[in-house]
Order: sequence, then structure tokens, then C-alpha cells
Amino acid sequence: MRGRTLSAGVALAVFAGMTVTLATQPATASPSTATVTRPIAAAAAALAAPDISVSNVQAHLTQFNAIATSNGGNRRAGSAGYTASLSYVKTRLQSAGYTVSEQYCSSCRYPSNNLIAEWPGGPADQVVMFGAHLDGVSAGPGINDNATGSATLLENALVLAAQNPTMTKRVRFAWWTDEEQGLNGSRFYVNSLSATQRGYLKGYYNFDMVGSVNGGYFINRVSSTTAAPLKAYWDSLGLQPEENVEGQGRSDDYYFQQAGIPTSGYAAGASARKTSAQAAKWGGTANSAYDPCYHRSCDTTANVSATVLNRAADGVAYALWQLAVSGGTPTCTGGQVVGNGGFENGSSPWTASSGVITNASGQPARTGSYKAWLNGYGSTRTESLYQSVTLPAGCATYTLSFWLHIDTAETTGSTAYDRLAVQVGSTTLATYSNLNAATGYVQRSLNVAGFAGQTVTLRFTGTEDSSLQTTFVIDDVTLQAG
Repeated sequence: MRGRTLSAGVALAVFAGMTVTLATQPATASPSTATVTRPIAAAAAALAAPDISVSNVQAHLTQFNAIATSNGGNRRAGSAGYTASLSYVKTRLQSAGYTVSEQYCSSCRYPSNNLIAEWPGGPADQVVMFGAHLDGVSAGPGINDNATGSATLLENALVLAAQNPTMTKRVRFAWWTDEEQGLNGSRFYVNSLSATQRGYLKGYYNFDMVGSVNGGYFINRVSSTTAAPLKAYWDSLGLQPEENVEGQGRSDDYYFQQAGIPTSGYAAGASARKTSAQAAKWGGTANSAYDPCYHRSCDTTANVSATVLNRAADGVAYALWQLAVSGGTPTCTGGQVVGNGGFENGSSPWTASSGVITNASGQPARTGSYKAWLNGYGSTRTESLYQSVTLPAGCATYTLSFWLHIDTAETTGSTAYDRLAVQVGSTTLATYSNLNAATGYVQRSLNVAGFAGQTVTLRFTGTEDSSLQTTFVIDDVTLQAG
């Protein structure tokens, strides 16, 4: 992300300066071009957004870091490191079947090429565009800023090619040069578009610094219609995203917006400091920079949060599928997907720590005789309860609901000594503690729409410290899709 705000103003000229390389679209993608981490049946491939492997995204980051190391320590526009970065992305895209073009930015401070890749499906006059700047600053390898955005889009592009779904819109990806010198590459591209070509663009989505180690969850123009699919995915994870105030006018969405093209995008933050309120809801360190290595030599692969990066990558896939893939919102075949949610039929399909599923009289079930009773020993202990669930695609709502009774001997009103974590897959949806103790059962409901079309593990994990018991009793678990 560049460091200062731009003045307004964009002129629209004819499309020019493009060197085009065409690649034949394969019937199926080879394992070397894309790796999808979970199997998706062919009949369902177009119905739900795929899970993007954060490990694959991180592998691209490792390549960018190695490129910088081999080329003077950076990937600045116009440098050997930038040229090698562009070659890496271009080669992967061509192998996957994209129509790939380079556009020479003659007016850039460091004249060099934008890289444009289009998937050959969907109507050419209905284009959704996803972009990230590929260049970094001269001070370091530029991994969070902005290899994270570049790698996120590259892996999404490869997975789209591997899935090869029926498209309702044309999808175009872009990797911009010379962003750090004033958004010059993206400005050159927008200025090259004719009025007709500009009208084809139904939305531009920008991804700049999406793995900040102390990051937040920011969306450009968060309340806009364009932002809706990006926000819907992060809302489903309970992240409560905020407007990207820090990034306004400082990244490649700027000139698209000035040209009247609807824009949005994700960001995790740069040099601005995380507030106490943000740290409370997102974790991390209050009053510290979102990215402590912003524009510094320490912006390496160690300067990336895998969790933040993973949520951005999956959010891109969700938005892409909603916006441009046929069947992105299929007919719902919903219903209850949790088995034995009242624990009355033995333990199956649950897997639980010894004694957790019980009819012991010390804590009553909400209904029936059995419940899941985690912890309550007054000594250091961790207990778990989990089962695999498959969420159907295409439903309007996905609600995880359960009744929870918390009984505690802790006397504090401010410290969470004992905790119950609720997870779907690797995502922690909610955490309850001794501070939530109450008489009787309380119903808890969580939105799990972000996992539509996936088979994931629903898990409850209770942890107790060395003294003063806290009991977590769970009953009547449901996960309703409808």
C-alpha cells in the first residue's frame, strides 16, 4: 500500500499497450497448477465456493520471498525482483489455461508491466475484476505489502481454473505495477479503457495487505452493495468488519472508483494502530501497528498471520462464486445436519472425552436424561466433544444453536479463568467462560453460513485451570440449514 492520499481526476483514453499471450484451456488442471485441499463432487462443484488452502497461498509467499532474496532484497517496480515476480505469476496462470497479457506502463515512475489474466468463460461484456499490486518497496521483500494480496488472487485463480465451473460473468484478475510510487500501474490501465470497456466492468475488488500480523478486518466501502459478498463471508465468521479508513485513496481501487466503477476489497491494516475496542473483538495488541514491518526490511514471510490470510483468501472465493459462478446460490436442500444433538441415543456420531456424555445427576439435562458435561473438576483439565457435519450449499440461513449452562465456583467478575471454545473447522466462532455463568440453560446461536457446501468438524473444547471449578453443560445441539 502506498503512503499518501492522491488527488482526484481520471481521464479515459483508448485501450492500448497490451502484449497478449494465449494459452489453451485444459479439460482438467494438472496437480502442478492447482491444489484444492478438500474433495468436491463434480455435481456440486458449481454450487459452493471452494475452500482456499492457506498453505498453498503461503507457498506462493515463499516463492516471492525467495525472488526478493535473489534480486537485491526487494521486488520494487521495474526491478529484477519485480520482473521475476511477474514471470512466476504469469507462468502459473498460463499453465492453468488463462488468457494472459502484459501491459507496459510507459508513464510509471519505474516503467514496467501490469499483468492481466482472464478466465475464458462468461459474457465478455459482464466483467468482475479482482486486483492486487505486485510490487513492493525497495526497503524489503514486500511480503505482507503486497505479496499477500498477489498470492491470494493467484491461488483463487488457480482454484477457479481447477474447478472450471459454468460462469455467469467474466472474471478478470490483475497484478499491478508501480503502486508504491502513486498507484501508477492501475491508473495507466484505467486510463487505457474506452468508455465501452469501462462499462463492461461491473465491479473491481482490491486486495492490499491481507495478512497483517496484528491485523484487523477491513473492507473498502463496507456498507456498499459491491462489498456485500465480502462482508457476508466475514459476518458469517462473526468478525464484525469495519470500514477501511486507513486505506482510503491509497491503493489501486482509487482510480477505478474515480472512473465510476463500483469498488470494494479487503485489507488487514498497515502502520495505523489497533484500538482497544478492535483488540477486544479481533485479538492482537492494542495501540500497536497492524503491520509492525510496514515498508521495512522485516516484511518477510514471518510477517504474516496465517489466520487473517486464510480468512481473506476464503472470502475472495466466496465473493467470486457469488458474483460470477453459475449455481453460486443453488436451491437449498436444508434441514438438520447435527446427529444426536440431545445425546439421548448413545455417543455416536459424537466423539467425546471420557464421561462427557452422561446422565449423571449432578447437573440436569435440559431435555431428556443425557447431556454433554465438560469440566467441573477444579483442576487443570481439557475436555472435548465433536462430530463431523456436512452443510448443504445454497441455503439462505445456516444457524448453529445449542443450550448452554455454565456453573462456576470462581468469584472474579473480570477474569476468564475457565473457557469453552466453539469451533467449526479451524475457526473459533465463540468462546464462553466462567464470566458467563448463569442459573439454568441459555440458548446460544451462531451464524455458520461461511461453511456452506463443506464437510467440517463441529467441536466444543472446555479448558479449566488449576483451581475453582467451572462446569460447561451442553444440550439440544442443532445446525439448521434453510
